[in-house]
Amino acid sequence: MKTGAYYKTKKASINLLIHLFLLSVATTCLFPLIWMVSSSLKSQDVIFKDTSLLPKAFHFENYYRAWMEGGFGRYFLNSIFYTVAVVIGIIIISSMAAYAFSRFRFPGRNIMFFMFMAAMMIPIPGSFVALYVLLNKLHLRNTSFGYILCMINVGLSTSIFLLKTFFDKMPKELEDAARIDGCSKIGLWWHVALPLSKPVLAVVVVFNALNVWNEYILALIIFDSRPLMPLQVALTTFQGEFVTNYPLLMAGLTITAIPIIIVYLLMQKYIVKGVTQGAVVG
Repeated sequence: MKTGAYYKTKKASINLLIHLFLLSVATTCLFPLIWMVSSSLKSQDVIFKDTSLLPKAFHFENYYRAWMEGGFGRYFLNSIFYTVAVVIGIIIISSMAAYAFSRFRFPGRNIMFFMFMAAMMIPIPGSFVALYVLLNKLHLRNTSFGYILCMINVGLSTSIFLLKTFFDKMPKELEDAARIDGCSKIGLWWHVALPLSKPVLAVVVVFNALNVWNEYILALIIFDSRPLMPLQVALTTFQGEFVTNYPLLMAGLTITAIPIIIVYLLMQKYIVKGVTQGAVVG
């Protein structure tokens, strides 16, 4: 009995230490966000003098000024359009490619798949010159369509890898039953593979939405026209040559973070399922 009680106490102590460690890591990750929101409600005069997380005076007008002075309305719609278009494009292309790599046998299948995987090792800035030259030759530079194609290209390799990993584990009996009912290859992908892969698709959606929403450097390279720029460009409005309006900058950052937080909260259930089912391989 004493031995059983000892092991129970030891297990409870270990669990407590693990939870305390995880809580400290979570607090470390959340603190910058809390500081950002707190700073967005302060004035320029006290933002570095008042170090408390709870401002003495709340300046909610910072959000209105950030939206109006930064021209957030147009940039916000641009980023939403780019993010939705890119994510839909990645889901369609990567899921079809992953299903083909997983289920079909065709010449060059392994070589093509390894080429996609090799692209994951190339840092995104390493492809900027090639993308710039290619878009120039195709007359797609400084166009929304050209930017969307580039961002789809950026997210394909990882998405194909995640989805193929899931499709490899998917029972083939389900597809056999669908074939008996007269389902075509496209029908198998649409009616069987995609509905079952919702947890993995949620991971793909969140990862790629975050990537597109935060993109800044590639947009500067591709776009010459400022009205085509994504939301991140609007944040530079508050950074002058000599003075930076930090409260408005923090208000702008808070505004840009809200959509991604909403997407994550909506997809959270599926993301956890995707991770536990092996969608993300460590």
